Amino acid sequence: MTDPTVRSLRVSGTTLHYEVRGRGPLLLLIPGGTGGAASFDGVADDLAAEYTVATYDPRGMSRSPLDDPEAEQRVAEHADDALRMLDLLSPGEPARVFGSSSGAIAALHLLACHPERVERLVAHEPPVVEVLPDASEHRALIARVRETFHAEGVVPALAVFAAGLRKGGDVAEPQARTELPPQAAARAERTMADLPYFVGRIVPSFMSYAPDVHRLEALSDRLVLACGQDSHGELPYRAAAFLAELLGTEPLHFPGGHTGLTTHPAEFGELLRKAFRA
Repeated sequence: MTDPTVRSLRVSGTTLHYEVRGRGPLLLLIPGGTGGAASFDGVADDLAAEYTVATYDPRGMSRSPLDDPEAEQRVAEHADDALRMLDLLSPGEPARVFGSSSGAIAALHLLACHPERVERLVAHEPPVVEVLPDASEHRALIARVRETFHAEGVVPALAVFAAGLRKGGDVAEPQARTELPPQAAARAERTMADLPYFVGRIVPSFMSYAPDVHRLEALSDRLVLACGQDSHGELPYRAAAFLAELLGTEPLHFPGGHTGLTTHPAEFGELLRKAFRA
């Protein structure tokens, strides 16, 4: 793996940690969940053979601490951070953008508000549950997650959230702990440290976001909604597929499930390259 160039970008309310690899037209990768820039380690080097690949830790995550640790989070502000990255690294030129999960929600807002800056967007399983016919059920889920977080803490709240995302609300079996190499262990430690922020502030804000469907429909020629092959029936899949239906498009299926980027990096990266060439 090639070491990226590591830099920082001052924006309103935080200083973003970002990383750049490769040469060529800009490809901005917007992470979801608590993965941060490191979530793209498995695909960034291969993509950098064709693109200048940039990714970053979203505000409040990992190496992009908030000036005000208690600041409420808004999708529009996260999308503006992505815009600042584009303005810095691809001034005057529209760029390719990939967003995953909550990062895909920020990317959808970026496209809707600043289409002149986005040549093509691949949005992988944005959990835009407000587009679904049963959106009220998912609002109740978000409320339960919030209540559980404040009453019992992050681990019980995360369990409620994870069950609500899965098909039929199934509870996953606990996984055995394994010894990780030092770099992976450091990443896992950052992920765990970011969980309270993610569950307490990102989940309620982002999953309450209602995309501008009519605006996105007008821009559907530069938007690819993507789903995981193994995610059928799960909430992020349902939301992304339903939004694609509303826009009159077909979702592109990537290998793996919601975290296919991590579980199937080589195949995921290859399909992503094809999606941007189409």
